[in-house]
Amino acid sequence: MKRKITPFGALKSTLGVVAFFAISSINAQTNVFDDVIATSPDHNYLEAALVQEGLDVALQTSPELTVFAPTDQAFIDIATALGTDINGLLELPNLSDILTYHVLGAVVPSSAVTNGLIAEPLSTTNTLKLTVTGNGEVYVNQAKVSAVDLTTDNGVVHVIDGVVLPNETVVDVAIDNGFNSLATAVITAELMPILTDPLGTFTVFAPTDDAFTNLATALGTDINGLLALPNLADILTYHVLGSLVASTDVTNGAIVNPVSSTNSLKLTVTGNGGVFVNQAAVTAVDITSDNGIVHVLDGVVLPNETVVDVAIDNGFNALASAVIASELMPLLTNPLATYTVFAPTDQAFQNLADLVGVPLSALFDPAVIPTASLQAVLGTHVLGAIVPSADVTNGAIVDNIVGINTLKLTVKGSGDVFVNQAQVTAVDVNSDNGVVHVINSVLLPDETVVDVAIDNGFSSLATAIITAELMPALTDPYNLFTVFAPTNDAFDNLAAALGTDINGILALPNLADILLYHVVGGAVLSTDLTNGNVPTLNGADITVDLSSGVMINDAMVTTADVEADNGVVHIIDKVLLPGAGISEESIEISIYPNPATEKLFIESSADVDFYITDLSGSVVKRGTTGMSEISISNLKSGAYLIHTSGSQNGQVYRFIKQ
Repeated sequence: MKRKITPFGALKSTLGVVAFFAISSINAQTNVFDDVIATSPDHNYLEAALVQEGLDVALQTSPELTVFAPTDQAFIDIATALGTDINGLLELPNLSDILTYHVLGAVVPSSAVTNGLIAEPLSTTNTLKLTVTGNGEVYVNQAKVSAVDLTTDNGVVHVIDGVVLPNETVVDVAIDNGFNSLATAVITAELMPILTDPLGTFTVFAPTDDAFTNLATALGTDINGLLALPNLADILTYHVLGSLVASTDVTNGAIVNPVSSTNSLKLTVTGNGGVFVNQAAVTAVDITSDNGIVHVLDGVVLPNETVVDVAIDNGFNALASAVIASELMPLLTNPLATYTVFAPTDQAFQNLADLVGVPLSALFDPAVIPTASLQAVLGTHVLGAIVPSADVTNGAIVDNIVGINTLKLTVKGSGDVFVNQAQVTAVDVNSDNGVVHVINSVLLPDETVVDVAIDNGFSSLATAIITAELMPALTDPYNLFTVFAPTNDAFDNLAAALGTDINGILALPNLADILLYHVVGGAVLSTDLTNGNVPTLNGADITVDLSSGVMINDAMVTTADVEADNGVVHIIDKVLLPGAGISEESIEISIYPNPATEKLFIESSADVDFYITDLSGSVVKRGTTGMSEISISNLKSGAYLIHTSGSQNGQVYRFIKQ
């Protein structure tokens, strides 16, 4: 308690009036100024300020007061923060307003203080926000209450460790503009002391009430359920930056660190001027306050680890740049969505740039590749559901989020997995909103020769391509192919000729060899065809005959020039078999008996070499047609093929061994 030293002589001279004061003290009233503030050794600066502003009398005489009394250290701290000293504080033009901002016109004991209480002080400039934390600490705005209930006849004093200022803070912006859910959440999460700091600098992305309602609905709860989330404070501070960022300072692709250290915020500025924070659109900007700025969001952002974070955190720099340039960041940062992303490596993007003949950065330049086109490319890599590697099956055809084309999945017998032409090199990198699989090539939404087959009902051919594990080769958008595509009837006819069915065809060990015999490198339109031999991807030649229509070996082209982005398809009425080409000089051959049991005879107009295969493609016997007879006693019962060969000719015949 303060002591005033009185000289001994003066003390003697006052003894005569002691009796008077003793009698008067019986009816004396104590007050918050004389009996608490003026007598406290820790409130000298508060006392001086009140006296200077003539407010001491009001605190002595007014009934029903509550004073939040800053300590001397509190005055020193704010003077330092403002770059001044105590004398500088006493010269503030609004000092009286600051002081009355610490005073309520009613008695509020500590027992009456509740979390979130908003009180009206004598100063009408602003309200006071009271916080009661779970561990019992009490705050007035940002100032902590260090002592309570210093009671006098005209009120009560609570000691605080900071000077509160009647500034308009980011919290006031939320309260004054009807952001009820946000304000309630800030109170519940005990964040008022942080955000009411008058000397802080904040940027707040403020979700609307509808944004909170929509999140609650998506989570199957209500606003009370959201307020009960154990990470509520983390979610709210994820909306706050510790610096001022005006709307004019926001750039597309900016990645900024909020007060929450759980995750970063990803900012998007679209070509049409839209602005997003993660998945949430900014609907109003630059609502200024004394300690920051507020931008309004139509969604609550969550600090979840998304598929975008997987890319950023694992060094997929080109993919991250592509996502930013394609303006897909809002989509892929949606914390409540579910995605599977096939993520091309940086080298995959570099390979594409090299192929196109531009620098890597040019791939993400709208002047080189329009945003819509880049969105189509990037969206091709994304499925709207979670597909872990364990769920991938050979031949699966799945829809991506852009819907321009499908993705064709291949699981080879070796265990290698492909998405279209791209090989999967790493799997199951999990995030909160999906899973990422790494691929070694950039996918394109091109219509390939495989799509031509699938989209036009060539189910047997498509199934054969899948079975033979040729999808990766023929879906390659960076190569050109000419495909002679047999119809379903052509496959059925071959199966019947071999005494089997389509499953028997698919079981042939040389199926891939047969299919590649239908494929020529490069795009060859019907107008480019000429008579003669053409090498196939199988390695063997097919023979083109234009003398009567268009014949490929003994198959007729029934529809020509079905164009694809990576080649052209010509439809044929027979399945081509390697070694079964038609020569200009056909050799007449007859086989008997057929069916045969022990011996087989092959007669021909000229001697030619032949070999016999079973339906698996294995060669079981070789010879020339000049032999008088061929023993087949050691062959198992079933269907066999006799292949005749020559330098320019070759035919295939079927016989049955009984």
